[in-house]
Amino acid sequence: MGIYEELKARGLLAQVTDEDEIRELINNGKATFYIGFDPTADSLHVGHFMALCLMKRLQEAGNKPIALIGGGTAMIGDPSGRTDMRQMMTTETIEHNCECFRKQMSRFIDFSEGKALMVNNADWLLGLNYIEMLREVGAHFSVNRMLTAECYKQRMEKGLSFLEFNYMIMQSYDFYMLFQKYGCNMQFGGDDQWSNMLGGTELIRRKLGKNACAMTITLLLNSEGKKMGKTQSGAVWLDPAKTSPFEFYQYWRNVADADVLKCIRMLTFLPLEEIDKMDSWEGAQLNTAKEILAYELTKMVHGEEEAKKAQEAAKALFSQGAAADMPTTILTGDDLTDGAIDILTLLVKSGLVPSKAEARRAVQQGGVAVNGEKVSDIHTGYGADTFSGDGIVLKKGKKSFRKIVM
Repeated sequence: MGIYEELKARGLLAQVTDEDEIRELINNGKATFYIGFDPTADSLHVGHFMALCLMKRLQEAGNKPIALIGGGTAMIGDPSGRTDMRQMMTTETIEHNCECFRKQMSRFIDFSEGKALMVNNADWLLGLNYIEMLREVGAHFSVNRMLTAECYKQRMEKGLSFLEFNYMIMQSYDFYMLFQKYGCNMQFGGDDQWSNMLGGTELIRRKLGKNACAMTITLLLNSEGKKMGKTQSGAVWLDPAKTSPFEFYQYWRNVADADVLKCIRMLTFLPLEEIDKMDSWEGAQLNTAKEILAYELTKMVHGEEEAKKAQEAAKALFSQGAAADMPTTILTGDDLTDGAIDILTLLVKSGLVPSKAEARRAVQQGGVAVNGEKVSDIHTGYGADTFSGDGIVLKKGKKSFRKIVM
């Protein structure tokens, strides 16, 4: 089985152009491909995970990845799948975010000896001459055709700014420049980017001839992948300072039963033969599959040592109600009133909820537990002795835990 066939078997490919040519390039390690990342935060999140894993797979098969950091396109809004316009960022913020991305991507992609490239589209977009851009690129785009793209149709009712309307042209120009400067002959992206990606393929062929090698692939469920980056309690980041290895492990440990095998197939590097044997797993076996998924992905992002710590902490949590390596909140005497602290204040202090109002709702809805015991009374209090030694494990919902000590 070639790498192209493996990508299909893992459920990673949705739409392609020029399938025979794409298969030939990928299977023979001749593809120079790019995936774009807009630096809208100072860390990648799990919504980027599928793209990073794909780049790693293709590089290991001899192909050359280009990680395109959108330092230029981040200056304007991307309308794809959005109902509001992206907030503007300063140049300094964008540059800082780009540097954070570089460090995190290096855990997945080997940038040594020219095996991969990391480039920033600000290098060519920020210095463009507007008239030249209109003449050289704008002439190749039909407004009528652009307005049929789903990413623009979604915005038409509420209003689509001219700023955002240019995004397809800018992304298409990225592919054109990467083709010209680095021999990039293939682009990957989410299914919500299909229209923008086709624009790039067509631009190259119109400017350089129909025989120019430019091909497009979209990733299956990549829009869902972006949603994976958000949970009820916020984003799940790859930066351990934002999402601890334990929290990262727990996120994957708590995926839905219906999604666990799909995630293992798409995101881990376990052999397909091994994964196929799991297809018949059900009941308690699915919990084992979730542990495998959580361990493999935590190891990939944070290293084997942190993955083992997170796994041991999770097992300790469920077996005895305490774990040394889970996120910890340390209370002081100032946090107590008359020698005790009530459950609502404790939830806020722990960071599991932003306010007492939300803490009250969580307790009343049965979503709060201390050391495995559900808390049903909003007036429940805990004395200082409660937090001595190993302290307590405070739980909100199924996925959020904090160890509380003094």
